[in-house]
Amino acid sequence: MKIVLPGGTGQVGTVLRRALTAAGHEVAVLSRRPAGHGEILWEGRTLGPWAEVIDGSDVVVNLAGRSVSCRYTPDNLRAMMDSRVDSARVVGRAIAAAVRPPRVWLQMSTATVYAHRFDAPHDEATGVIGGAEPGVPDYWGYSVDIATAWEREQEMADTPHTRKVALRAAMVMSPDRGGVFDVLSRLARLGLGGPVAGGRQYVSWIHDHDFVRAVEFLVGRDDLTGPVNLAAPAPLPHRAFMRALRGAWGVPVGLPATKWMAELGAFALRSDTELLLKSRRVVPGRLLDAGFAFDRPEWPEAAADLVRRVRGR
Repeated sequence: MKIVLPGGTGQVGTVLRRALTAAGHEVAVLSRRPAGHGEILWEGRTLGPWAEVIDGSDVVVNLAGRSVSCRYTPDNLRAMMDSRVDSARVVGRAIAAAVRPPRVWLQMSTATVYAHRFDAPHDEATGVIGGAEPGVPDYWGYSVDIATAWEREQEMADTPHTRKVALRAAMVMSPDRGGVFDVLSRLARLGLGGPVAGGRQYVSWIHDHDFVRAVEFLVGRDDLTGPVNLAAPAPLPHRAFMRALRGAWGVPVGLPATKWMAELGAFALRSDTELLLKSRRVVPGRLLDAGFAFDRPEWPEAAADLVRRVRGR
């Protein structure tokens, strides 16, 4: 197949591009800074020569958007919103203008769309969209606004010949340097991988191989449209999540961190505590109902596999 990955140079794009290329597919990446074979210049806002690669393609997987690994300042939040909405809008315009449009458009979204919650998991049918939870920072609601605007832009696109799926993805865990697993592993190996703010908040995640397999599954299932949760079926509290990660690295203890300590650490890493403190208890209802079987459904086994791959680099 011919597959186009707008914004495909980040961690998730690297995972997907590597796997799809290895499977024999022709993969084109749209990038603001193209640097190698198969990478094409675009700026993510207006139509240009790049749109020619979408015409005649089989699949578009739009991953474009400013990284969430940053301080959640008003300017950065606006950049996160604009980069996602603008890119989804212009991808929709390119598909609408294509003589031979792709048969499926997978649009990256996020599990952050769901409410901060401890008592029950969120699936696509019964999950509660966030933004109105009591007792959480006001700007957490803006993260939900970004996600809903992102999905709405795809939904509104006039692409009657192209099936559309919104990927409500949890954190994709891969052994690549600079990814979320790399950052968390560094903390664990330094003895800093204890529970944060008590560790009750849930962590939703997906192993990189299962993420790729889920994308391939969705490409092949013509009956699935709309939002789909891409998350392993066993989210777990942060305390247990970090305990399993430490176990995979053979680190017996991890220093706990209070909320204010997490704030200091996030500031030093130029990141934000929402990524640590929001409880994301998300499960893949539609994938499981459609018959998708996870190879790595449990975090301890997934973490052990990822550690083996890091050590084997």
